[in-house]
Amino acid sequence: MKTLPFLVTALAVLLSPSLEAEDARPPNVLVIVSDDHAWYDYGFMGSKDVRTPHIDRLAAESRAFPRGYVVNSLCGPSLAALLTGKHPHRNGITGNDPVLPPAAKGKSKYAHPSFQQGREKMTSLWEKNPHIPRLLEPKGYVSLQTGKWWLGDYRRGGFTEGMTKGGRHGDDGLDIGRKTLAPVTDFISKAKRDQKPFFVWYAPMMPHDPHTPPERLLAKYVDKTPSLHQARYWAMVEWFDETVGEIRAHIEKEGLSRDTVVIYIADNGWIQSQNNSRYAPRSKQSPHEGGVRTPILVSWPGRVKPGSVDRAVSEVDIMPTLLGLCGLPVPAGVDGIDLLDDAAVAARGEVFGSNSTHDILELGRPAASLRYRWVVAGEWKAIFSSGINGASEPPQLFNLKDDPRELRDLAVSDPDRVAGLKAKVDAWWDGR
Repeated sequence: MKTLPFLVTALAVLLSPSLEAEDARPPNVLVIVSDDHAWYDYGFMGSKDVRTPHIDRLAAESRAFPRGYVVNSLCGPSLAALLTGKHPHRNGITGNDPVLPPAAKGKSKYAHPSFQQGREKMTSLWEKNPHIPRLLEPKGYVSLQTGKWWLGDYRRGGFTEGMTKGGRHGDDGLDIGRKTLAPVTDFISKAKRDQKPFFVWYAPMMPHDPHTPPERLLAKYVDKTPSLHQARYWAMVEWFDETVGEIRAHIEKEGLSRDTVVIYIADNGWIQSQNNSRYAPRSKQSPHEGGVRTPILVSWPGRVKPGSVDRAVSEVDIMPTLLGLCGLPVPAGVDGIDLLDDAAVAARGEVFGSNSTHDILELGRPAASLRYRWVVAGEWKAIFSSGINGASEPPQLFNLKDDPRELRDLAVSDPDRVAGLKAKVDAWWDGR
């Protein structure tokens, strides 16, 4: 009778190879990128105005980093940094577009030969960098691009399928979310049928303007604010949140929830102007929190323990984190760290970023387009102007713990701290 436990154990091992195979199978991956979304416009980030129940649920199921940062508050370089794990001045993509001759104006400028040549050079710079879809391919992944995409045809990014055929920021890919989710849900179902791990890039132009939400959602917000522009933006946020819920519901319907890693981030911030449909100062394209801060979420049910981490982290951390979850090595030269490595997160001293001109003034020389560099070190943040491209303000210093909206500049009263942070920023920029 004493041998019975041994026999039971041995039988269990013999009969459970599928469990070992399941552990060895790489996870599916869904990367969700919100577009022009303020860091505080989520229920789980404290908003009492806008409803985001589906992202709130994802946050509760995630290792959540409320103090996440993008490294550039312009969508093109932000997305390139996310996929390469490198800061813009290292991956070559510091702006949205190549600079054009003065004679090229209006929408027709995108057909100008100089624009097309510059766009090709930008894409070629991008292709020299390791990037997530290409790195997942050896593991048997199929991958889908939807939404925002600035770097040529989706195939140039290493995707096996996609919606963008080469338009400057997405062309047909921009239909995702606003008009249809079928390319995403169909792709997920097909990958399941083919028994392939999948990587989905869901980066809809939402809540990005034009702010054209369904009337049923706009009606929820018109009485909350005297600004119709604000109401439309908030309704767009909820509309985007609904699409996140629909995609996750489809994954659950297919029985893939426990096999799927979900990463969430916004590409840059947004503060809604109250007087027009555009953004207010100190948000998009600025180095302030309204432009560069975003929550970052990492979810894998049963594998990644949920919880909130009060440390500053960066979008360049997503690539090494994701590769680690997929059982792949991180390429040399990547700037980020694994967000699931507690020691690495605790040991990081600073998070850095830069802001550049919308059009890249000189491809291959990032300093030519530079406007600001900034650093977050613990509760402190410093911003340094380049002295060119319209950025000539004196250094700025903020205590983010006491002043998260950056209303009180402390640079004049704490020059030693400013000098110390400037030295760190210089070492980061020059050393990379």
